[in-house]
Amino acid sequence: MAGVQQRQAEGIDPGPIDDAPTPDEPGHPEYHRRRRAEWALDRWATATPPRYRKAEATHPSVIGWADRVAVDPEDAGSLLLTGPTGTGKTYQAYGAMRRIAASGPRRYELLATTAADLYGRLRPNGSQAGTEHELKRLARVPLLLLDDLGSAKATEWVEEVTYRLINERYNACLPTLFTSNFPARANRDERGNPLGPDLAQILGERIASRLAEMTTVVPMEGVDRRRVRP
Repeated sequence: MAGVQQRQAEGIDPGPIDDAPTPDEPGHPEYHRRRRAEWALDRWATATPPRYRKAEATHPSVIGWADRVAVDPEDAGSLLLTGPTGTGKTYQAYGAMRRIAASGPRRYELLATTAADLYGRLRPNGSQAGTEHELKRLARVPLLLLDDLGSAKATEWVEEVTYRLINERYNACLPTLFTSNFPARANRDERGNPLGPDLAQILGERIASRLAEMTTVVPMEGVDRRRVRP
């Protein structure tokens, strides 16, 4: 510092002095974002089956939703991917959760489950912690991926449990990513009758109404990729 002052006294400009940390040093926002991203990606990998560990979101609507969640989870809403079996819904879903993790969010907690496993844990003796504890955990986790919504046999119990879960996340504005082989609403004939099953029929109008408001619906089309040999 004394040398700088001496050069200044002699009229020599030493140029700007930057003592701020670089992006590779603690104290710089980018450094800490990268550390958060590493931690979040570890959490994502723990929650992701091996088959989807290389998943990347490529659908524009899925990418857009993931980016909104990364910026403002409470305002991002939820996402519903619909379409036939094998069109890449689950792959895109795990890719979206990976993209959120890679953004380096300040908080990243994810639970991923299928509808079948969800109902299995919520049945009597399905969880050592108790069904109510399990339901509250799923209802309050910051990020939830619920795969194959509507795949379980429709019963009053299934409808009630699903309603409680979705209603609590709806009220708390918690982002949820759903996948389903069924459309949110099926097309209607000239008399207004549905041309096939939809989530409104399977899960009930209370749930369909909340899904309609809380989710962006993204139809996934194409052939069953699992049956197409390279």
